Amino acid sequence: MRRRIKEIVEDVYLKLAAQGNFPRTEIPEDHIISVPKQEQHGDYASNFCLVMASHLKMAPRKIAEKLQPELEQEGLFERVEVAGPGFLNFFLSADFWQDNLLEIRKKGHEYGRSNSGKGKKVLVEFVSANPTGPLHVGHGRGAAVGDSLCRVLKMAGYDVSSEYYINDVGNQMQTLGKSVYLRYQEYFGRKIDFPRECYQGDYIKDIAARIAREEGEKFLDSDISSHMDFFIERAVSEIFTGIKKDLEDFRVHFDSWFSERTLHDSGLVERTIEELKDRGRIYEKDGALWFRTSDFGDEKDRVVKRSNGVLTYFAADIAYHRNKFERGFERLVDIWGADHHGYIPRVKAAIAAMDFDPEALDVLLVQLVNLIEGGEIKAMSTRAGEFITLREVIDDVGTDAARFIFLTRRCDSHLDFDLDLAKSQSQENPVYYVQYAHARLASVFRTAEEKGVAVREPGEVDLSRLSDPEEMKIMKLLAFFPDTVSQSARSLEPHRISYYLTELAGLLHKYYTTHRFIGDDPEITQARLLLAGVVKTVLKNGLNLLGVNAPDRM
Repeated sequence: MRRRIKEIVEDVYLKLAAQGNFPRTEIPEDHIISVPKQEQHGDYASNFCLVMASHLKMAPRKIAEKLQPELEQEGLFERVEVAGPGFLNFFLSADFWQDNLLEIRKKGHEYGRSNSGKGKKVLVEFVSANPTGPLHVGHGRGAAVGDSLCRVLKMAGYDVSSEYYINDVGNQMQTLGKSVYLRYQEYFGRKIDFPRECYQGDYIKDIAARIAREEGEKFLDSDISSHMDFFIERAVSEIFTGIKKDLEDFRVHFDSWFSERTLHDSGLVERTIEELKDRGRIYEKDGALWFRTSDFGDEKDRVVKRSNGVLTYFAADIAYHRNKFERGFERLVDIWGADHHGYIPRVKAAIAAMDFDPEALDVLLVQLVNLIEGGEIKAMSTRAGEFITLREVIDDVGTDAARFIFLTRRCDSHLDFDLDLAKSQSQENPVYYVQYAHARLASVFRTAEEKGVAVREPGEVDLSRLSDPEEMKIMKLLAFFPDTVSQSARSLEPHRISYYLTELAGLLHKYYTTHRFIGDDPEITQARLLLAGVVKTVLKNGLNLLGVNAPDRM
């Protein structure tokens, strides 16, 4: 609709210019069609006249006053008003909003889809938790954001792939293996000194116990170094199996699982370092290798290989992002924890140093989640093993509630997740509020069937009977759904969908309590049933973008 109105404004201007009403000049690209915040300012507004004023050497309001009568001749608008210094405010005709219901009905589950992404190849990498323990609630928020973003991007016409990066190399793997080995020793009654830096959670004891039952005392009197690989591989396998199961139950699916180890085994990390070294972008100092990231916008240079020959995590990340671009992705979206904020400039610097476009990388930071139960914030500490797992949240409140609530705010904002509220059947529960709107509409059609009211085909319905102000509000909001999806994709903000659904559900609940869908007037009944069906479709489409079910009964 924005594009359509923009084209109408430009066409009318060009027609008047051809008639000599305006000097001939090119139309700049920076004029926009926006949605006014206040209803009295119209359905859409244009700054065209303000943008053109300097080019035409005319007052913007004078330009607007010339355009306004011609624009009102366009059948799309009920009226066009000139406002303020020269804004054009457009009020669309009731016919448009009513006819749009037929368009939504025709498109069904495809309503909201567009080609605004033009098939651009996007890789969204998210969760990517180290396989050193179960996913916690923070990972769950990142999973909901990443998966929903992929759904939104696909709906907006992008060619999207999702990826989980497995950090299966480095010190944390050694610590994991050591943790399991020590708990294995403990299982057989050996007195051990369990270091604080080891992983403290009960899941480590569970893995060790299974190994002990299966392998017996096989490793009891052996030095840990001779069996470290076994304990690491066994722990990673069990933990990662649990991670995949949790994500599957959370309705999160990945197109690829990328192992960091493959970067090293293929030689890409060392090869990338050598190539950058040959180009003078990596240098040696104090026995270590340093990346000149400060030449590309980072605050200082960064070590890629320590003086003891050990590669840093940054070295692997450089190669990993190179690999992403070499796979043909045009845009990269990385979803990280909020504590990685300082890491963004160095990764962008590395991308620039490899002659890729650093602006092709977008990083979303996911802030912490405060879990609240009984009015108290629950403590979380991964290392101490005192964290709330994603599995616990799924089992406690369900996938629908967890996903929706994770997406009720921008991902870079702190989120208070009230477990008691998430389980309640009340209007204060955001997911219940939206799902109940869908269930209410499903009940309308069950009632119609019970009363023997046959639902007519859309072309047989008199849509002009939908003229109530509350009906108009609902129809207008329905028309904005595709634009909401496109904007959500462009801004990488899937929470916009939950905002939209909450607003639509609010209008529906209000309408439901003050209007009868099935009444004495058959024409009004059929029009309202069509409206009900369309609202139900849009609610379901939006919930699907969030990975949330749309129940017919609650």
